[in-house]
This record gives sequence, structure tokens and C-alpha cells, in this order.
Amino acid sequence: MKKNLIIMSLGALLCYTSCESKKDEEKKEESKLLVTSPILKDTTVTNDYVCQIHAIQHIELRALEKGYLKQIFVDEGKFVRKGQLLFQILPVQYQAEVQKAEAEANFVEVEYKNTKLLADSNIVSRNELALAKAKLDKAKAELAVAKVHLGFTEIRAPFDGIIDHFQVRLGSLLNEGDLLTTLSDNSKMWVYYNVQEAEYLNYKSTTQGNKLMTVNLSMANHQLFDHQGIVETIEADFNNETGNIAFRATFPNPKGLLRHGETGNIQMVVPFKNALIIPQKATFEVLEKKYVFVVGKDNIVHSKEITISAEMPDLYVVESGISANDKILLEGIRKVKDNTKIVYDYEEPQKVLANLRVYAE
Repeated sequence: MKKNLIIMSLGALLCYTSCESKKDEEKKEESKLLVTSPILKDTTVTNDYVCQIHAIQHIELRALEKGYLKQIFVDEGKFVRKGQLLFQILPVQYQAEVQKAEAEANFVEVEYKNTKLLADSNIVSRNELALAKAKLDKAKAELAVAKVHLGFTEIRAPFDGIIDHFQVRLGSLLNEGDLLTTLSDNSKMWVYYNVQEAEYLNYKSTTQGNKLMTVNLSMANHQLFDHQGIVETIEADFNNETGNIAFRATFPNPKGLLRHGETGNIQMVVPFKNALIIPQKATFEVLEKKYVFVVGKDNIVHSKEITISAEMPDLYVVESGISANDKILLEGIRKVKDNTKIVYDYEEPQKVLANLRVYAE
């Protein structure tokens, strides 16, 4: 009987030890964390920039002479052609001045002709003929000036465009220089947006020769504009306060959808050479700074601050802080802290990126 009890006790002890060993193995298996490395590759990042949309020509139409507004020949928001009559200021005074100048010119011309006949017959001197000629030239010049002033009472379109809101109404008393309306040529649009210095340098370092970059325009309704724009101009100077420089893209506007003063977002593809890429989920944030856990010697993790130069869906392009040879913790970030020793499985970065379904070119 005693022998049986000893055998049963040994069996129970062996069973307990086996179960505990199995639990330890499962616990060890569960505590394994996933580690990967950054990857170096060429890629492109699509950045959004708030932009201002301007007509390629946008001018103010102002009164050139003083007077009452006699007629308006167009309506607000209408398309007008170059040379089309838009406004007319009451021309009575200027018509009278033209008639007076014409009469004076005719009178002086008759005097000149008579003086010339007398000079040809040597009755008067050549100096008197020259004086009569000078009077005639002066009278013709005054007539030309009077006609110019009369022409100023007609306001015509200097180019094809769209008339904006009227600042005056029929019968308004105008002074010289008073604003009547504005005129916009919307056949092409200039779109201005500001680019940070680092992105400008990336753009210039990857642009070959005179090749121009194409960009897309996301309108206020979050729809993409039908046509792509071309970055034709970069301003000369950086803004020292913001560290930005202004780019200008030109968009065709054949349907006239875009108008002067609209806003939107430019989508510009910025290329990165040998970009150091990591998954976003491998990072954590402390006081608005980004960190990763780097696996060091003896599998001990240490936190390192990193600087992000660009962001893509699920990915970051790292500017500094780690290298392509480092191993970083991918999963289980909340389970560790500095100087924690871990057990991990390593996954190749190409496989990690493929699982994130992000395509980097």
C-alpha cells in the first residue's frame, strides 16, 4: 500500500512538472515580439499645399475722365471681347471741345494757305510763312488732344475676359480714376502655393535640365480639376519668417470653371532618392517628438528620437536618427520600455511593406 502511494505521488509530480514546462514554453512563445529594419529605396511623396487661384490677367477698369455715366453696354459676369464697348461717360463737353478744336484748326489752315500764296509771290517773308505753319501744327495737335479726351469717355475691353461686379450705376457722377469694375482673362490660371525649403531642395536636386513638373489641383469641393498644371515659375527669394518659397503653376481653363480668387490644394509629387522608410506603426510619440525602439546588443531595446522628412500612408521617410542597418521594434511597442530585454522574430522590411499594401517607386 505504501509503495502504491509513492508511485502515485511520483506520477502526479511528473505530470505537474510537464504541465508547468508546457505553460512556460507557451508564455515564452507569446512574449516574442516582431522586429524589422528600415529600407532604403527611391520613392515619391504626394504633398498637399494650400493655394490661391488667379486669372492670368486681372485688371481694374477705371474712369479716365470726369463726368456722368451715360451708358452701360454689358452685364456683370458676362464674357466680353477685346475692343468691345463697355461704358460711356457723358461726352457732351468733350464733343464741344473737339468741335471747337476742329474749327480752330480749319481757320488756321486757311490762314496758312493764304500766307503760303503770298510767300510764293514774295509779298510776305519766309519767316511769316513758318510762323503760320507752326500755328497750324499747334491747332492740329490741340484737335488730336481733344479727340483723345473724347475717346476717354468710352471704356473698352483691353482683352477678352469676364466682367466682374459693377462698382457704379447708371447716372453716377465719376471722377477721374474712379473704379468701374474688374476684368479677368480666365483662359489660363496662375495658381500660387508655398513650398518649404527642404522640399524645394529635393525638387531642384531631382529635376533634370529644363524639365517642368506637373501638378494636380484639388478644388474646394475636393474634386480634382480636369487638367494638370505645369510649374513654370519659382520666386527668387525665400520668406525668412516662414522658410517658404512661392511656386506658380499654370493651368489651362478651357471650360472657364476656375475663377479669379478661388482657393484649393495643389498636389505635388516630390521624389526622394535613397529614402529611409519605416512603417508608421513602428513609431511612438512623446511631447510631439517621434521615437522608435532600436534593438541593441544582447537584444536590449533603446528608444531613439527620429526626424521625419515626409509622410505617406502607413509610412514615414526618416531624415535622421536611425540607419538602414538598425533593427527596430515593429509590434509590441506598448509592452516594452528602455533597456528591456526582448525575444523577437525578425521580418524582412520588403515583406512588411508588402503587408502594408503601400507601393513605393
